[in-house]
Amino acid sequence: MFKKWLWGTALTLALVVTGVIVYYGYSIVHFANSISTAASSDSPNSSNASNSTESSDTPKVVIPKWDGKERVNILLIGGDSRGDDAGRSDSVMVASIDPVSKKAHLFSVLRDTYVNIPGHGKSRLNAAYSFGGAELTKQTVSDLLGIPIQHYVYTDFTGFMALVDALDGIDIDVEKDMYYTSKADKHMYDIDLKKGLQHMDGKTALQYVRFRHDATSDFTRTERQRIFMTELAKKMQSTTSLFKIPEMLEAIAPYIKTDLSPTQMLKLASLGFDIRVNEIDQQQIPPNKLLTNERAGSAQVLGVNVPKLQAYIQKLFEEDNQSSSDSSVTGKSNE
Repeated sequence: MFKKWLWGTALTLALVVTGVIVYYGYSIVHFANSISTAASSDSPNSSNASNSTESSDTPKVVIPKWDGKERVNILLIGGDSRGDDAGRSDSVMVASIDPVSKKAHLFSVLRDTYVNIPGHGKSRLNAAYSFGGAELTKQTVSDLLGIPIQHYVYTDFTGFMALVDALDGIDIDVEKDMYYTSKADKHMYDIDLKKGLQHMDGKTALQYVRFRHDATSDFTRTERQRIFMTELAKKMQSTTSLFKIPEMLEAIAPYIKTDLSPTQMLKLASLGFDIRVNEIDQQQIPPNKLLTNERAGSAQVLGVNVPKLQAYIQKLFEEDNQSSSDSSVTGKSNE
C-alpha cells in the first residue's frame, strides 16, 4: 500500500462521525466486517443477522449501547510505509472519550518526541511502528501519556482521499501558499496550494494536511490536521452527507486496519452520537511549555519531562469529571 495516514478516517471511526454512522446500522456492520480486524470474537452473530431479515428485505440491526463507565482511549496511526518496508508512523493521534461526562479530546502527538520504546531503548516516537507495528506504538504512547490505550485504528493516503472524495470535497481556507516537490516519490505526492478559500478534493486535501516544509514544521502541520478534521466532521454531520455514509464506508473499508471488533465499533457509534464536534478539545501533545530541544547523536529531537506531561493529561481528565459533576448539581438544582 502507499504511504500510510490515519487521522481523518480514524476520527471518523473512533469519535465524532461514528455518531452519524449509527443511523446506518446495516452499513456499518457490513463495513466493519470488510476491514482488517484483529479482534473479532465478539462480532455480531451471523445466525441472528439472518433471522432479522425473515420479514423484510432490509436487515434490522440493533445498535448496542456503550455500557462502560471508564474513559476509552483510541490510538490513531498513519504511517509512511513503502513497498515491503514497514516504515514509520507519519501521524500519531489519540482520541480520548469519557462516556460519563461525554467530553472528548483529540491529541496530536508530535512524532519527533524522544521517547522510550519498550525493548528498543530511546528513539523518536515515529520509530515505534517500524520496530513493532501498531501494538508497540500503542504501548509506547500509553507509557508516554500515562494512560491505558485500549484500541488502535490505522489507515493510509488512499483511504483518506477516498473519504474526502466520497463527501464531494471539503472547504478549507488555506493560510498561505504551500509548495513541495519530491523525486523520491516520483512526484506522486507533490504539494502546490495557493492561499485562500478552496474546495478541496481528496488529492488536494492530502496536500494540505501533509505540508510541513516551513519554519514551524510539524507543529503547524498537526494544527492543520486538527482544523481539517473539525471541518470533516462538520461535513459528515450535514444532512446531505448522511445519505453518503454507506458509499463512504464502502470506499474506505480496504484501507483500514483496527483491533476494534464490529460490535465495539457499533458501541462507539452510539457513544459518539452524544459528543458535540465544536466542544472537542484539540491540542498538540506534548504542549510547547513541556518541550525541550535535545540531541540524539547528531540529530535534534524533542525532549519532554514525562512526569509533568502525565500530570498535565490527568489534569485535563479531572476537569472533565469536574465539569460532569457541576452539570449534575446544576441539573438537580433546576428541577
